[in-house]
Amino acid sequence: MRAFFAMLARDIHVARRNLLPMLVQTLFQPMLFVVVFGRIMTGSGLMRQEYKSLLLPGIVAISMIFSGIMGVAMPLIADFQYTREIEDRLLAPLAPGWLAIEKVVAGMLQALIAGAVVIPTAWVVMGSGIELSFSRPLLLLAVALLGALLAAGLGLVLGCSVSQQFVGLMFSLVLAPMFFLGCTYYPWSALTSFPILQKAVLINPVVYASEGLRAALTPHVAHLPVLGLLVALVFFDAALLYLGLQRFDRKAIG
Repeated sequence: MRAFFAMLARDIHVARRNLLPMLVQTLFQPMLFVVVFGRIMTGSGLMRQEYKSLLLPGIVAISMIFSGIMGVAMPLIADFQYTREIEDRLLAPLAPGWLAIEKVVAGMLQALIAGAVVIPTAWVVMGSGIELSFSRPLLLLAVALLGALLAAGLGLVLGCSVSQQFVGLMFSLVLAPMFFLGCTYYPWSALTSFPILQKAVLINPVVYASEGLRAALTPHVAHLPVLGLLVALVFFDAALLYLGLQRFDRKAIG
């Protein structure tokens, strides 16, 4: 455990030194959507003011998922294929699986920080008209932790599966569809007119993160049942963590 926490402290130190670039990288695209859709479109009357309350939980979900994935996947891709730094870490006195778990914990912390930063930032940028509620703190905490683990688990799987030359394809073919079809810019109930798509998106784990944050922060907005959200998040977290650990072990041994 001393080796585990030493490596975790090292990753936290590196993340702290790169905090500003990390926040810019994490928040730039979500904040563009906040400015365009949450401020300009609603302020000009092209969209209803209520859309701000629909949009903010989805923006928080995007920021958390993106930050967690980038915090785990990109260092792993570099360590396994470019810097080979992972070989030094594998010499630490602990099983290889614990090294993967340390990466996941570090990614979870980055995702939680991104979510904590984007809520007040987006709230200020959007201005008045946002009806946020913090009356469900336990639900918010549970969804935040499960969402952060989801992000880190996705990062672990992608970091152990994607070659360095295919990182661009990872963004365009994996992350972009997950975000746009993840009920981040609209609630799941908005897909009622598209029944096939409404059922198909349920295989996307981002749906449960964004709908969970919507249930916690804007409970007056239609969302998926809370129990179903939590069960789905636990299932996807466990599945991604298991798959990621299996792929990490094969990479480490190979």
